[in-house]
Amino acid sequence: MQLRYMGFDQSKAVRIYRFDSIVDRAPAIRYIVAVDLTLFLKHHVGIQEGPSLCARKLASDLETVQQREHTLTSDDLLAYVTARTEAEARKAAARKPGVRRRGPVRHDAWGNPASAVNAAVGAAPLAHNGK
Repeated sequence: MQLRYMGFDQSKAVRIYRFDSIVDRAPAIRYIVAVDLTLFLKHHVGIQEGPSLCARKLASDLETVQQREHTLTSDDLLAYVTARTEAEARKAAARKPGVRRRGPVRHDAWGNPASAVNAAVGAAPLAHNGK
C-alpha cells in the first residue's frame, strides 16, 4: 500500500490532512488525519513538517486499525521531538572534537586568492606616471 498526500483543509485551529491509499489497481481509499495547530507551537515543530508527521502516524495506525479518521496527538508530537533531539545529540557526539573547518578562501575581482593580494600590496608600490 502506498499513501499519497492530497492536501489539507483548515477550520480555525484544526488542520485536516488528506491522504489516499493506493493499492495496485483498486480504487483509492481516502484517509484523514486531524491535528490541532496549537500542538505545533507547543512542541516547537514547524508546520511544514505536518504532512510527513501525519503520513507516519497514518502508516503506523493502518498496521493495526483500518478506520478512516485519525488524529495526530500531543503524545505523537512529543515522541517526534524526543527522537529528533536524541538524533541531534548522537550527531553532535559523533563529531570529532577540536576539528575546525577552514573558512572559504577569499578572492579579489580577478580571481586571485586574497593572501596573494595582501602579499603583493606589501611588496613594491606601483609606479605612478604623475598625470
